[in-house]
Amino acid sequence: MVQKAERVAAPQTSGKNRPGRPVGNITRGTTNPNRMRRVDRWITGPQAWRLRAAQDPLVVDLGYGATPATAVELFERLATVRPDVRVCGIEIEPGRVQVAKALERPGLTFLVGGFELPVPGRPVLVRAFNVLRQYEEADVEGIWRLVQGRLSPGGLFIDGTCDEIGRRVTWVALDAQRPLSLSMSVRFGSFNLPSEIAERLPKALIHRNVPGERIHDLMQAMDRAWLESAPLASFGNRQRWHAMCKALLDAGWPVQDGPSRWRLGELTVGWQAVAPSGG
Repeated sequence: MVQKAERVAAPQTSGKNRPGRPVGNITRGTTNPNRMRRVDRWITGPQAWRLRAAQDPLVVDLGYGATPATAVELFERLATVRPDVRVCGIEIEPGRVQVAKALERPGLTFLVGGFELPVPGRPVLVRAFNVLRQYEEADVEGIWRLVQGRLSPGGLFIDGTCDEIGRRVTWVALDAQRPLSLSMSVRFGSFNLPSEIAERLPKALIHRNVPGERIHDLMQAMDRAWLESAPLASFGNRQRWHAMCKALLDAGWPVQDGPSRWRLGELTVGWQAVAPSGG
C-alpha cells in the first residue's frame, strides 16, 4: 500500500526520523526488467573506475520496487567490472523485501530500509531510480544530503527517472559534496524532439522546465541543434544526435562526454549548466 507522502528531511532537521525507523515513504514500486539498462551502461562505462578503485565495493539499489529484477540486473552487470562487488537492494516496504530474499546469493542481499541506508559500511555507489520523483521538490535537498552523507570517499549517488521500459532516462550524479552532472539517454526513434525527455527529468528539475530556468534553456538548445541537423537524418538518428551534441559543445555548453557516449543516445552536462535558479 502506498503511503500518503510525508515531508522527508535529514535526521538532524526532522524529529519524525527516529533511530530505527526507515526514512521515507512507501511508493508505487512499479518496475520492469531491463528498465535501468541505460544508466547501468553509464555506471559500468565512464563511472566504472569508482567501483574498481573502491576499497569496499558496496553498492546500494535504493527503492528497487515491487519486484527485485533491476537489483539483480545491477548485481550481474557490476560483477563484470568488479567480481567481488556487493549489491544490497533496499526497500521500505517489508513485503517486497520478503519476496526478494529468495533471490539472495553471495554478493546480493536485500534489506528493509530507506534513505538512511541501513548497510554496514559506506557504499561507493547508490542508485535510486523513480523514487524521489514521488516526493515533494522541497524534500529533494534534504534527501540528497542524507544519502550523500553515507557515501564512501569517491562515492556517487545517482538520482534518476525513466519511462516504463527505459527508452527515456535522465539522472543526476552527486558526490559527497555536491551535484556533479545531469545525464540524458534516449532510444533513437522514440522521440520527435529531444526536449520530449523533459517529462522524465529528475524531481529537482522536472518543475523547472520553464522560461528563465537553465534546464529550459538546455532543452531549447537541444531542439534547435536537432532541427538544424535535419540534413543528416538520411544517415540515421545516431549521426543526427552526434551532430546535436557537437553543436552544444561548440556553443559552450559544458558537455562532459564525447562521441563514444553520444553514439548511444547519451548526453551529460555539468550540473552548473542546469541547476535551478536560486540553487
